[in-house]
Amino acid sequence: MIRIVDIREAPTLEDYNAHSHLAQSVTDLMAVAALDTPRLKGRTVWMINSTEEGGGVAEMLPKIVSLLRGLGVSTEWVVAGSEDAAFFQLTKRLHNLLHGTGDPRLGPDDRALYASVSREAANMLQGRIGPNDIVVTHDPQALGVGALLKEDLRVPAVWRCHIGLDASTPQTQAAWRFLEPWALAYDRAVFTFPEYVPSFLTDRAEIISPGIDPLSDKNRELSVRKVAGVLSNAHMDGQLQPVLTPSFETPAMRLQTDGTFAPANYPDSIGLLYRPIVTQVSRWDRLKGWSPLLKGFERLKLQGRETAGELSEQHSRRLALVRLVLAGPDPSAIQDDPEGLEVFNELCDIWHALPSTIQPDVALLMLPMGSRRINALMVNALQRCSSIVVQNSIREGFGLTVTEAMWKRAPVMGTLAVGIRNQVRDGLDGRIVSNPEDSNEVAFVLNEMLASPELREEWAHNGQRRVAEHFLVFIQVRRWLNVINAAATSEM
Repeated sequence: MIRIVDIREAPTLEDYNAHSHLAQSVTDLMAVAALDTPRLKGRTVWMINSTEEGGGVAEMLPKIVSLLRGLGVSTEWVVAGSEDAAFFQLTKRLHNLLHGTGDPRLGPDDRALYASVSREAANMLQGRIGPNDIVVTHDPQALGVGALLKEDLRVPAVWRCHIGLDASTPQTQAAWRFLEPWALAYDRAVFTFPEYVPSFLTDRAEIISPGIDPLSDKNRELSVRKVAGVLSNAHMDGQLQPVLTPSFETPAMRLQTDGTFAPANYPDSIGLLYRPIVTQVSRWDRLKGWSPLLKGFERLKLQGRETAGELSEQHSRRLALVRLVLAGPDPSAIQDDPEGLEVFNELCDIWHALPSTIQPDVALLMLPMGSRRINALMVNALQRCSSIVVQNSIREGFGLTVTEAMWKRAPVMGTLAVGIRNQVRDGLDGRIVSNPEDSNEVAFVLNEMLASPELREEWAHNGQRRVAEHFLVFIQVRRWLNVINAAATSEM
């Protein structure tokens, strides 16, 4: 099945230009657009991916599409899904293999399933795409669709692969063997970093780093009053106060000791406005390093109690008060990630096994997905309330949650996963854990960061500047204009 996504009203270029710290980026983008957009007159760019909700691609596409439209480029966003659950189980396997994990055995049945679902979606789109249009597909889920449209309609086509690994393993080799016949159909292939480019695509590869929208609900500035209002509306603050806006229809839900979920301020306040808070917000994916982060936090709390007499009074109290927030989407709402619920349930089991003295200091939150805006505001407020934002990923294609936190001047603890280490410079923009699966190292680095409030402020300042210079959406759209034009004019 296919669905054209209606992108609601979004900030215009004039809106961005009204912010002094964004004006130069807008000027640079418009200068590139003045050269590139006339060549795209009469063409529509079709952005195709597999889901409207959850994950970095779904986060970025609305803003890329709306900015391209604002620059005069006709652009549509299409979700090409499937009602066959086996298809998304297969593409999740491919996702994991490209990150170097999982069973590398892919057989004829897998290829037949992939071809069948891709053909069905391509057939549905054929009547909509004109002879001068340009197809851009995202990740393995939509790769086959674009390849078939390229073959059937002879239109220019670009594949954007957001994931990868900086090493060749039996898993990555199996995934690329599976994808190679489809990928070779494209005029251009876009990757996040050079380390991710397979050898058979080096002659047509381009590099585009993802970027965030600084005026989106997830990243825009929130006053102290607005943060408090969002926490109250989401039931993430224990002291609900009268605020101008009504409570959200669905609040953030928190795991309870009896295995059920209740609003996040039950049975007590998390203390987001008052306590030191360590937060990770991600999809429920094993590669995000949830389990070792939770175990590392448990170790941090135990060490704090064991060494209380050796610590300064302030740091001892800091370790006693610090809480960990693990937050992600309602796993039932993410169609293209069938492992999400399984991983979420595993994490719930680990939480239940925590010592009773530590369990209250870990809040496992399920954020509603019924409204993209409300979900984004919840994440925004959580990150702004955090003393440290963690992305403990074992593998990470890029990691927009890192970019978002850096933009909000939240100190970040990341890992050596390629996407993260290309954003966070250890000791300059935050801290890096060399082995995210080592809970002792996770505990050690968290302790060092919590003990250094002055350094955390310095890292936060540097991180925001780094995002401003490299990872805003304007830079991303400038590169997209170059790539789309190259594909349209067959400049191989």
